[in-house]
Amino acid sequence: MAITMQNFALTWTHPDGTPRSSAVAYDKPSAGRRKQGLEDAGYSDVQIVETKPGQLPEAVA
Repeated sequence: MAITMQNFALTWTHPDGTPRSSAVAYDKPSAGRRKQGLEDAGYSDVQIVETKPGQLPEAVA
């Protein structure tokens, strides 16, 4: 039985309005913790997005 690795990254909006994205990939539980940390710090529009290995999301304005 093969194990499939899933990678997740985050996108969010900085309080000054600048769109941002993570520079690293996370597993699902780690992405959830990172999302909560960003929301607790006051960032908005925090989204977890599934990525492929070696691929990261672009921040969208």
